[in-house]
Amino acid sequence: MLGDQRGRKQDKYVKDYVVFDLETTGTSSANDAVVEISAIKVLGGKAADTFSTLVNPQRAIPSRASEVNHIYDDMVRDAPVFEKALADFDAFAGSLILVGHNIHTFDMKFIWRDAERYWGRTFANDYIDTLSLARQCLPQLARYRLVDLASYYQIPTDGAHRALADCAMNQKVFEKLGEELASPAVAANMKVCPRCGQFLKKRSGKFGEFWGCSGYPACRYTENA
Repeated sequence: MLGDQRGRKQDKYVKDYVVFDLETTGTSSANDAVVEISAIKVLGGKAADTFSTLVNPQRAIPSRASEVNHIYDDMVRDAPVFEKALADFDAFAGSLILVGHNIHTFDMKFIWRDAERYWGRTFANDYIDTLSLARQCLPQLARYRLVDLASYYQIPTDGAHRALADCAMNQKVFEKLGEELASPAVAANMKVCPRCGQFLKKRSGKFGEFWGCSGYPACRYTENA
């Protein structure tokens, strides 16, 4: 859903959402380009529709990127450019909350950047990052890659690092994290910012411990510990 302001990060579970994933030519949201975008629309906690397309990045795909995502130049030669693919994704997602793994620091930056570049507007959809949820719900884990979470929940990881396969994996992980959030044991140790919906973290200041929003500095909410 295009708008004038970027959507806000939320730390919660919802039943209706679009889980999405990008594959790119590299890790820089300033310089790299998208080569694949996929998504699954979920209604009532169940997969209802899918969207997936390769993208012509209008440049050569570095070999190091192809080694990870197995997408090569000949595969994207006749694919749509990202302006078309992103418009189709926008129509598919509508106003639903977006869900993805590590999207706060990666995927959202690409779609915000390119929406602003193409149309002078941005994605206004609020979004949920399963990486943030997992770190709060599963503090005992040593690693929080999507494949690590899938293995923890005994979810198959076949096809990892292709966008649609990662979406399917992440959708199952998100549903499991929703169960974690609903459990009294987990909920008792979590606090959510009443202003922006992100987790509160216990911090120390010159007057002692306090709860501060994890969305700082965008959100400066605090409360006494």
